[in-house]
Amino acid sequence: MNHEQLERMNKGKGFIAALDQSGGSTPKALKAYGIEESAYSTEEEMFDLVHAMRSRIITNSAFTSEKILAAILFEQTMDRKIEGEYTADYLWKVKKIVPILKIDKGLEAEKNHVKLMKPIPDLDKTLEHAAKERNIFGTKERSVILDYDEQGIKDIIDQQFELGLKVWSHGLVPILEPEVDIHNPRKAESEELMKKYIKEHLAKLAPEVRVIFKVTIPTEANLYEEIMSDPHVVRVVALSGGYSRDEANKLLSENRGLIASFSRALADGLSAKQSDEEFTKLFADSIDSIYKASIN
Repeated sequence: MNHEQLERMNKGKGFIAALDQSGGSTPKALKAYGIEESAYSTEEEMFDLVHAMRSRIITNSAFTSEKILAAILFEQTMDRKIEGEYTADYLWKVKKIVPILKIDKGLEAEKNHVKLMKPIPDLDKTLEHAAKERNIFGTKERSVILDYDEQGIKDIIDQQFELGLKVWSHGLVPILEPEVDIHNPRKAESEELMKKYIKEHLAKLAPEVRVIFKVTIPTEANLYEEIMSDPHVVRVVALSGGYSRDEANKLLSENRGLIASFSRALADGLSAKQSDEEFTKLFADSIDSIYKASIN
């Protein structure tokens, strides 16, 4: 593990750029960027286009470590190069931005009002490759809570910690992402119960283990302050979760110590058709607004 990166993730000012759309959500991300499905006919062409979009974002002059702590990538991006360097090396060597890998492979069907992660094939091989060959700092893994259900929420947190410990055993810091759907009819109660289960798991961890949490912005402001103060917890970050950028920023700014890890809300408004000047201005404004909401 890179201790300079760990220190940055723990104490640095800024937020995490989530650039981790994978196969399922890639056409949607490209469409939002102004590239229709008719522009590509194979999966390879689609991934070439998404890498060009990611490269444009990462190499942009507005994308700096002054406001961005880390970037979450998916495997395709990790294994490709930007200006002759593997993406993670470019991020850290050139930009001083910490590289993180999304490892989950999507969600199981709903059971007990939650969607657990699907099994991850070749997990050990992926983690070994990420840590040893691609200089990745940590991983991110998402599951979803759709409604209050004691068994379901317990299953989500159990699975997140089980996977997180496997990640840690490979020298990587896991970002556990038990997302509470913003349309969950009992969102506040679900978050309270989730926090209880998280605390129970944290109490059992060996002293040296470190984790990061990625959560939905809580209904009750500052709900996760207690989690933030746990010695195992490097940082607690928030997803935009379907809120608009302005709404997500407003809610985020009401939570002390919670920083953004936005994807759609970060890239909203960026288009392949924009000139570099237009693109940079819009992107800089987006970064600035999310940064301000993250340093409350």
